[in-house]
Amino acid sequence: MCLLAFAWQQAGHTLLLLGNRDEFHARPTRPAAFWNAEGHHDLLAGKDLEAGGTWMGITRSGRFAALTNIRNPALQAGPRSRGELVRNYLTGDLPPGDFVASLAAQCDDYAGFNLLAGDLHQLWHLNSSERDPRPVTPGVHALSNASLDSPWPKTRCLRSALAGSLEACDDTLFELLADPRRYPDDQLPTTGISLDWERMLSAAFIIGQDYGTRASSILRIGLDGSASLVERRFGPMGRFEGDSRWALQVG
Repeated sequence: MCLLAFAWQQAGHTLLLLGNRDEFHARPTRPAAFWNAEGHHDLLAGKDLEAGGTWMGITRSGRFAALTNIRNPALQAGPRSRGELVRNYLTGDLPPGDFVASLAAQCDDYAGFNLLAGDLHQLWHLNSSERDPRPVTPGVHALSNASLDSPWPKTRCLRSALAGSLEACDDTLFELLADPRRYPDDQLPTTGISLDWERMLSAAFIIGQDYGTRASSILRIGLDGSASLVERRFGPMGRFEGDSRWALQVG
């Protein structure tokens, strides 16, 4: 994922998470589904068919995770795929705090990342540049390509919009994720990429021929253990390509 906003332990939800995954359209991807073919029958997630990992998912036991990259061209790529971080957490059994703590010494193996890893009782965040695993406090948060709650315009806007929409239906929440507005140059971060790219990536929903928002997702976990994952998929220039809806009981 490249943009996340989430409510943790708020308004009748254990978790309400919105996310956009931005990627090159040519990168092969499998839509969200249970990983039965891989032997992980309890894991619901999309799959990166190039490296074998995923960017967001949930299990029937109530484990969930999501990932964003850190936008800094000066960071080395690292020999391993970031998507394996989410996959390994979801297919393992370490508590979320122990899992992210175990990664702190391995951050150089990956390109820059933010990892959220949680279960029904706790949620942890690790930024690979800061290397300081931290529990996430109850509330509404947002995460893009810097660190948790960094005040980038689209991150600040989506966090505020979610905070006012905790009781909203999925269609309304998808409208928040579909915001294509770009922000003025004087509000943009300076991350080491060209100004043209900073402008394009400033939007919550990125529209491009070769690169853009590939999927928008809503993950809900209720206090009663009911959960749902809804995914909408897009092709070049924001063309709608289908959606999937899953409901499950977790815990």
